[in-house]
Amino acid sequence: MSELIQVNQLSKTYKVPEREGGFRSAVRGFFKRKYRDVNAVQQVTFTICQGEIVGFLGPNGAGKTTTLKMLSGLLHPTGGSASVLGYTPWERKRGYLQAMTLVMGQRNRLSWDIPAADSFLLNQAIYRIPQAEYARTLKELDELLDLSPIMRKPVRNLSLGERMKCELAAALLHRPQVLFLDEPTIGLDITAQARIRSFLQEYNRRTGATILLTSHYMADVTALCERIIIIHQGRLKYDGAISELTHRIAPFKLIGVALGDPCPCDLTPYGKPVAGENGDGKQFVQVPAGEVASITSRLLAELPIHDLTIEDPPIEDVIERAFQE
Repeated sequence: MSELIQVNQLSKTYKVPEREGGFRSAVRGFFKRKYRDVNAVQQVTFTICQGEIVGFLGPNGAGKTTTLKMLSGLLHPTGGSASVLGYTPWERKRGYLQAMTLVMGQRNRLSWDIPAADSFLLNQAIYRIPQAEYARTLKELDELLDLSPIMRKPVRNLSLGERMKCELAAALLHRPQVLFLDEPTIGLDITAQARIRSFLQEYNRRTGATILLTSHYMADVTALCERIIIIHQGRLKYDGAISELTHRIAPFKLIGVALGDPCPCDLTPYGKPVAGENGDGKQFVQVPAGEVASITSRLLAELPIHDLTIEDPPIEDVIERAFQE
């Protein structure tokens, strides 16, 4: 597969004004302002191939949104280079703007007081989409997102989930080849999140679009992405498969047991007891991945096991460990 996105030593530094509190400091700062450098992104390098869905992860303030803004052409970098579809993003050439889209879950692109259908028509005019192509794309998006019942309502009257569906549709009317998605499911309930994830999977399958996704919901990442990029304090910390990260960061399994006797049992001889969160009454023990078979055999032989499961550690724990390292 061809490399659609190429990022090489990309950096962004902001000059941030600062001063102490108080009237004197305010007056002094008016005549002579002090600044400090904030390195939002530091020498980040990665490539993404055509058709990939890649999770772009990091704690708040790690530099994820800044990177997406540079790749979408909203910000100029301080250093380094990037190429998306053969274009330099911050040159904002018309061909590039017609081939990509940026969706930010905390920003609106729809006009608040008019129906979403009118905003769609505005986007048709902006991107100069022929009527036949516009009608065909809108019909396809309607099939995937069930837009018909909500397109004619003023946007202010839509629920958050309905508005997010319309936001995605508006961003995809021109059939972009590259999608930069910054927390597209933020604030949505579980059902709405699942619908958005299903839509993105199907859109990727139908169009072969390349997607770079940031999200704090690990369900989005595990459902959509086989590969993740982790950025922390502006620096790239990991680029690879989720399974490889789990093997490296958390090389253990969780064995859950439900006993015939409902009384709790001390599982310390078998591994490290950990709290379970699935509410089914199981007790969990953490064991090294290479010892799962032997410890499972011991549990079955020595305890009145009613049910037994072997699970990977939660992806949230793996990502948190990666941030800490």
